Amino acid sequence: MLKNLGLDIEELGTAEEVIIKLASRQLVIKNPVIYSMKTGAEKVIQVVGGQLTESVAGAEEKQAYTPSEDDVMLVVSQTGVSETEARNALVEAEGDLAKAILNLRSRR
Repeated sequence: MLKNLGLDIEELGTAEEVIIKLASRQLVIKNPVIYSMKTGAEKVIQVVGGQLTESVAGAEEKQAYTPSEDDVMLVVSQTGVSETEARNALVEAEGDLAKAILNLRSRR
């Protein structure tokens, strides 16, 4: 009947995972059934069922920043703190040298 209307629907199978990234959030759908529907020049992909999880965009794990020895020594020379304090300040500032130095100077 649908072919008479110009619709060609095909079940593509079950996907392991479908990820939809929006500006403000991310949707992850586990084990949905995927259909393809063709109508004229248009093609529509339909995701049906599955287990939906949602997360806020940008909430992905960031790779931990590890300051270089040169950066640590620069912060030490500019602030007079220990290497450990300089390293911690750089990690806290995510590598921003100026921010790390200003944060350390403001704590005195």
